[in-house]
Amino acid sequence: MNACESQMRARLAVFDPVQLDIIDESHKHAGHAGAREGGGHYVLNIASARFAGCNTVARHRMIYSALGELMKREIHALTIQAHTPNEI
Repeated sequence: MNACESQMRARLAVFDPVQLDIIDESHKHAGHAGAREGGGHYVLNIASARFAGCNTVARHRMIYSALGELMKREIHALTIQAHTPNEI
């Protein structure tokens, strides 16, 4: 686990996730502009009761808010799958 993944896990802990998988796919984007600037490409699969009653856009906004400034430099691309525990 790299430093960015550790920071992501710490920030996403606010959702009390029952599932939290972070996959670093940066190696698939070698040479890409974002990769050259140091930003990683990640896939996030998270399940939390806190997403209940929220649509996909609202869930993504919650996640972006929790990740904060990581989205400006450390994370270049993020694929999000956000569910409630009943949806997994």
